Amino acid sequence: MDVYQALEILKDRGYKYTDKREKMLTILNREKRFMSAKEVLEFMKDEFPDLSFDTIYRNLSLFEEMGIAMATELKGEKRFRFHCATPTHHHHFICLACGKTKEIKACPLDAMWGEPDDFLITGHKFEVYGYCHDCREKREF
Repeated sequence: MDVYQALEILKDRGYKYTDKREKMLTILNREKRFMSAKEVLEFMKDEFPDLSFDTIYRNLSLFEEMGIAMATELKGEKRFRFHCATPTHHHHFICLACGKTKEIKACPLDAMWGEPDDFLITGHKFEVYGYCHDCREKREF
């Protein structure tokens, strides 16, 4: 998915185009990491000085609801990233310092049990937290 496709999804579901939404989507697409609403606001404040944290958060939540963005919680704060372009089912390693992600191509759920006979799985989430190469070199362990 790209920014244009995301804007089309919003339009098809009755949401109007705004330059602020396009800018938010552009930031998420460019950064390719989980970001807090505060971080997105920092990127936008020069161009949109009157933009509020609440507006950013509401739109990020809308993007998640529409399947445009994914969300997770890091350090007690909800963070968002542009939905992965990878069409296959996968999970992520997530850097605790910068929010960068790396795909886990196999699904641990499949290895544990597959699909149970008496339960229909409609979704699940598996995330592994740690530090990416760049952040690990900056920290002492």
